[in-house]
Amino acid sequence: MKNCVLILLLLAGQAVAAGDPKNGAFLFRRCASCHAVGPYASAGYGPQLNGIVGRKAASTKDYKYSEAMKKSGLTWDEKTLAAYLRAPHDVVPGTSMRFWGIKDEQQVADLLSYLKTF
Repeated sequence: MKNCVLILLLLAGQAVAAGDPKNGAFLFRRCASCHAVGPYASAGYGPQLNGIVGRKAASTKDYKYSEAMKKSGLTWDEKTLAAYLRAPHDVVPGTSMRFWGIKDEQQVADLLSYLKTF
């Protein structure tokens, strides 16, 4: 019986982690003052985020990254992006990103789901 409860809890956690790209698009409006996505995306105050999942950190040519980001050695997989969205300055100390993070796990999942569409 304990195993069944544990499995149900794990499955419930996976359902929350799935993410809703429509809500992610809504949430991305906060990010859009610095970042862009889509066919005409280019760097602004922050780098464009097309193809961010699987991309090496500090790898776009049209943005001047902080030394901390250049030296991070990160590749933006879902796990690393989620951690960065939660607490950017913990993942890359010295990052120039002026954002304190998102504490709501569902919002992080929704944003990731949206970003994966580009």
